[in-house]
Amino acid sequence: MVRPIHNSAAALLPDVLAVAHVAAQQIMAIYESGFNVEHKQDRTPLTEADLAAHHAIVAGLSALTPNIPVLSEESVEIPFEVRSAWQQYWLVDPLDGTREFIKRNGEFTVNIALIEGGVPVLGVIVVPESGLAYFAFQGGGAFKQLPGAEPSKIQTRTFDAANVVVASSRSHGSTELQGFLARLGGCQRIVMGSSLKSCQVAEGVADIYPRFGLTSEWDTAAAQCIVQEAGGELLALTLQPLRYNTKGSLLNPHFIVVGDPTYDWASLIR
Repeated sequence: MVRPIHNSAAALLPDVLAVAHVAAQQIMAIYESGFNVEHKQDRTPLTEADLAAHHAIVAGLSALTPNIPVLSEESVEIPFEVRSAWQQYWLVDPLDGTREFIKRNGEFTVNIALIEGGVPVLGVIVVPESGLAYFAFQGGGAFKQLPGAEPSKIQTRTFDAANVVVASSRSHGSTELQGFLARLGGCQRIVMGSSLKSCQVAEGVADIYPRFGLTSEWDTAAAQCIVQEAGGELLALTLQPLRYNTKGSLLNPHFIVVGDPTYDWASLIR
C-alpha cells in the first residue's frame, strides 16, 4: 500500500508544476504550428495537443511518483473495479478547454490534481498561452504565479449582493443557468473557458461559477483544491463538496464554485 503523501505535497509541488509547464509547451508548439481536429465517441473534440500533453504528463508523473497511478482524460478507460482500490492517484486533464484551443482564444489550461481518499489534496492549473500558474496543496494556501515572478497568495472575496460577479462558460450555456441568474438578480458576468472560471473565483475576481451541464472529474479536481485553499468551495447542488472516484461513472453532478461559503446559496438553487 502506498503511504499517504499529502504532508509532503509542498515538496512535490515544484516538480508537478514543472510537469504541467512541459505539457503547456507541447500544447503551444502545436497551437502555433497548426493542428487537425478529430472527435471522440461522445462527439467532444480531440487534437494532437490533447494527446501530446497527456503523454508528457503521464511520463512526468510516473517518473516522479512511480507507485501512484495516473488517470487522465485521454487514458484508456480504467474499470471502477480497478480504480476503487486506489487510495491515491493523479487526476489529469491534459488540455481543459479543447474548444477554446480550437477557437484560438487562449482560454485553455493544463489541470493536474492529486487525489487522496476521494479528496483533492494538491492542484495545479497552468495557462499555456501566458504561462500563468495557479496552485495549492491541502493546508498550504493557494497561489498564482506569472513566469519569472514570485508566487502571490490568492483569496476569495466576501459576497456583496450589490456587486455580484458571475463567471460562466463561453461554450456551454443552459436554461438552468438563465434561471439561476434571474434568481440572483443583477450581476456582472465574466464569460470564459476551461478551469479559468474557477480560478476567477479563487482569486476574488468573481463570486460564483455555476455549472449546470456535463463535466468530468478531471475538469474540477485541481480547481477544487485551489478554490478551497483560497477560502471558497466547489459544491454539488446538495451543497456538499465534490468527491472523487466514488462510483463507476466519472461524470460530475451539477455544481457551483463559490467564494464565500457563508452566504445562503441554497436560496438560489431549485
